[in-house]
Amino acid sequence: MNNTLEAALARTSPRITPPPVPLASIVIHLGVVVLWLVLFARAFFLQGVVAWSTGIAYVIYDTVLLVFVAWKARVLLTPDGIPDAVVEASRQPTLGVIVAAHNEAAVLPITLDALFAQTHAPQQIVIADDGSTDGTAALLVERYGLADPGEGQLGAPSSRYPNLRWLKLPHSGKARALNAALIAVDTDTLMTVDADTLLDPDACAAMVHAFGRDPALVAAAGLLAPVCNKSLSGRFFQWFQTYEYIRNFISRFAWMRADSLLLVSGAFACFRRDAVMAVGGFDPHCLVEDYELIHRLRRYSTRERLGWDVRVIGAARARTDAPGTLVSFLRQRRRWFAGFLQTQYWYRDMTGNPRYGKLGLMMLPVKAFDTMQPIYGLTAFALLLGFLFAGHFTIVLPVLGVIVGKIVIDLSFHLYSVHLYRRWSGDHASSSFGMALLAAIFEPFSFQLMRHSGAALGWVHFLLGRRKWGVQERTGLNARGDTVPLR
Repeated sequence: MNNTLEAALARTSPRITPPPVPLASIVIHLGVVVLWLVLFARAFFLQGVVAWSTGIAYVIYDTVLLVFVAWKARVLLTPDGIPDAVVEASRQPTLGVIVAAHNEAAVLPITLDALFAQTHAPQQIVIADDGSTDGTAALLVERYGLADPGEGQLGAPSSRYPNLRWLKLPHSGKARALNAALIAVDTDTLMTVDADTLLDPDACAAMVHAFGRDPALVAAAGLLAPVCNKSLSGRFFQWFQTYEYIRNFISRFAWMRADSLLLVSGAFACFRRDAVMAVGGFDPHCLVEDYELIHRLRRYSTRERLGWDVRVIGAARARTDAPGTLVSFLRQRRRWFAGFLQTQYWYRDMTGNPRYGKLGLMMLPVKAFDTMQPIYGLTAFALLLGFLFAGHFTIVLPVLGVIVGKIVIDLSFHLYSVHLYRRWSGDHASSSFGMALLAAIFEPFSFQLMRHSGAALGWVHFLLGRRKWGVQERTGLNARGDTVPLR
């Protein structure tokens, strides 16, 4: 990593220089653990539905969040409430795109061809080749007219695509590859696009216009739709993940309106380059470097009183490869949750801290509970099975009533989210109200348990201090069905 970035990271990262942790943060984080222990113990001493207090707490918490999201996102119901239409801004910032790739030859052409088809062409596209040993080099030379620059060097522009360049690096991970490209790119804004992500034609234009309209905007997420392989397993996971993604992006919109958005997806995100440079780039020690970077940007903005903003841009859309098997899904969610726990721990001084406004007093306490939410969910399911097999029907029957009530709430929220998402994104093709209803009915007993299991594995990953991603198959967007190792 460049010395300038290292110095900036050392100044701004609480991982490197941990600050004092306020009492409020300690109370909040310990509180969610102690509450779980108390509620779990009640299962062995109480009768009736209150014996399932762990599940009731889970249902109440999740319902409160749904109500909050539904209320904050209601503006999408009105024409004036739909933001981020692609309109000309007074100033058009320059745009560079970084595609970090390690052994992605099978899917890289899909991403690059979509970038070349953009209605607003990026001024620079840099392939940050993170020590690939597959056919990436031959692909870049033969298909895209690039010359091998030698390890550690940025090559000359392509003879066929003048905005395309090849940055060849020794294998050291995605974050370091992004940082090397960050230094090589000299545009006002930079977009990170995974090598298995297919942008819609207007995606770059939407991002450029958003940054041109708002000088305070330093990071923005686009909308992503998951694509899995065509196997039975792949169709199953694409079905559930499609509606999971829709709900998640409506949730991000709601938190954005509360000035508390913390999550952008590195598979398709855009940043103001100077801001990222100021905080030291991407942290190679984090399993989810995009998520951690937003925390650092927001922390720095508050401390320096810069008023920086983070948004999700509904007019910027893309499709991305998603896990289509149980093993690959659990592996992905394990890494995501372990990285979430890393970041929550490093930035624990912000939780409950009024200095950070709504972010410190609302969003981060919610995230503190989210660290234990999968444990609550799995415990509630295990207790229900235990009561059922033990024949405690005086407990099981009222619990089933609670579950049915929660499914009705989820049904309503699923349909509401799909309607809002369609109005916001203009995408009516990738969702169905009927399939959303079915997903809401079956998800609590299938996909949700898988998601919580992946998060529980993330706890193990985090506690053991592991930092490797593992291996992931890329088969959703790849028409040939090849598999490619994950970075």
